[in-house]
Amino acid sequence: MLPITQTDSIDVRRECILKGLCVYFNEDPEKLVKEYMSIDNSSQTAMAETVFGIFVIRHEGAEPGDDPENVGIILEGVEVLDEFGNVSFAVAMMFALVYALNLSYPPELKFTFEALQKIMMELDGNRLSTKGQVLKTLLSRA
Repeated sequence: MLPITQTDSIDVRRECILKGLCVYFNEDPEKLVKEYMSIDNSSQTAMAETVFGIFVIRHEGAEPGDDPENVGIILEGVEVLDEFGNVSFAVAMMFALVYALNLSYPPELKFTFEALQKIMMELDGNRLSTKGQVLKTLLSRA
């Protein structure tokens, strides 16, 4: 959450909020967004082993407000889309891919995607898990 205090960039704030949503649901934000400093053999191997996620490639020594070198989506170890420019747009596109390809949410991010679907997008919002309902109640009070 430190980057949100170092810059006024809306993209950084959105990324921190998405990662914070994962943390709120006790899910690992690294399962959703994986960050790499450069493309080398170790990062390519890690990306090939990723089943479902977003990758962010940053320049070495980049500040939180600096644009990433590349942001993309990986499904089943294959880079399916890239050059998004920011994480929030990549998450929205991943959400669209889940619907278009009729994929299941990854079990390790099930509550995060449920909140995005049912609370933020208001799709089938009547049936929520207990964790999702608590968040929806807290957000409605704010």
